[in-house]
Amino acid sequence: MSETPSDPSAPGLRGLYAVTPDEPDTARLIACAERVLAGRPALLQYRNKTADAALRRLQAVALQALCRAAGVPFIVNDDLALALEIDADGAHLGRDDGAPAAARAALGAQRILGLTCYADWSRATEGAAVGADYIAFGAMFPSVTKPNAPPAPFAMITRAKRELGLPVAAIGGITLANAPQVRAAGADLLAVVSNVFAADDPAARVAAYHALF
Repeated sequence: MSETPSDPSAPGLRGLYAVTPDEPDTARLIACAERVLAGRPALLQYRNKTADAALRRLQAVALQALCRAAGVPFIVNDDLALALEIDADGAHLGRDDGAPAAARAALGAQRILGLTCYADWSRATEGAAVGADYIAFGAMFPSVTKPNAPPAPFAMITRAKRELGLPVAAIGGITLANAPQVRAAGADLLAVVSNVFAADDPAARVAAYHALF
């Protein structure tokens, strides 16, 4: 087990961060999400880059109900308006999803704000300045989910932990085999899509990730 210290200032923002795949079949998505949630991930993020607005809302509402029942915070990716409309537990935003300061103000102090920083240190410092609850770097490894994301060095995670004082998530190509490298760099959250949702036993896979913490 890693000896990387926890961040006492951010209870709960530590462990496996489950991120949904682009799944057009809502029934299939919900069935798989139930299995993932049985493993008690730290967070579950709804991410669907291919769905239209109506499908995104339908799927988000259904997933939110599952997360509420499981006691797992539910985060909406790339859509602050949807997160606010359905009263999600938070939003995760990329560089094209609006100003971080405006998102922080809209979400209020009780909801979670996460920012994708790619390999951009200036965005990480901006996130810290506006009160983001966590920042995310990636892709850490080659990724089918984020094929165009620039590679992010492990040293950026270590620097963020040392200088910014907020939880750090890592995303992009993470598997059980390479996750220890990211944990050793200091990542508090491991954001994973296919290696969890496509597992034969998603709940067991979540538990295996948590064993790294």
